Amino acid sequence: MPVCSAASVLSGDIQEHHKKHYNQYSELYKSIGLNYLDIVFILCSKINILLINSLSMFIKFTIFFVFLISFSSSQIFSQSDGMQTESVYDSVYAKKLGADDYGMKTYIMAFLRSGKVSSKDKEESQRLQMEHLNNIVRLAEEGVLVLAGPFMSSDQDIRGIYIFDVTTIEEAKKLTETDPAIQAGVLEMELIPWYGSAALVELNNIHKKIQKISITDQ
Repeated sequence: MPVCSAASVLSGDIQEHHKKHYNQYSELYKSIGLNYLDIVFILCSKINILLINSLSMFIKFTIFFVFLISFSSSQIFSQSDGMQTESVYDSVYAKKLGADDYGMKTYIMAFLRSGKVSSKDKEESQRLQMEHLNNIVRLAEEGVLVLAGPFMSSDQDIRGIYIFDVTTIEEAKKLTETDPAIQAGVLEMELIPWYGSAALVELNNIHKKIQKISITDQ
């Protein structure tokens, strides 16, 4: 038998099968006194009940989910507040750093300015720069220099800053006078008392852990 004819016969069998069942269900509905409108009404009612139940479950799940998030957030914040409360103040550590009740202390800040002397000899300039850097490292290792660094713009009078862990201008002046660049007149220092966090004292210890190459390794 050709394929087309076989397909036609198969399609006809399927249609006949559905027609037979349709007639059976129609006779059943008629025997119990239901017409098509009644059947449609029953189906719509069932669908409506299913939708209401689904919506109810969705609302209940949403409320539970919101409650769960709120409860978890409150627990996290309460634990965080507790941790902060327990570790706010360490009197022994504060005393070690020389901190006052505000966690602060007095330093001397130095502004490095361009001096009156300008070396035109390239080798001499490089030598002074290296000795300047070596002096910075030495002061930091002695614990009297807590911060040092240049400003990135080269077209200004102020070249960089120091922060000394001393309390008087006189002490800071003696420290700056050990710098070969100061001695040569290439740099000058302006010293000003500064009030800042006592935690700066720990800066050099932290820097050693993140420094891969020293500024003097050139």
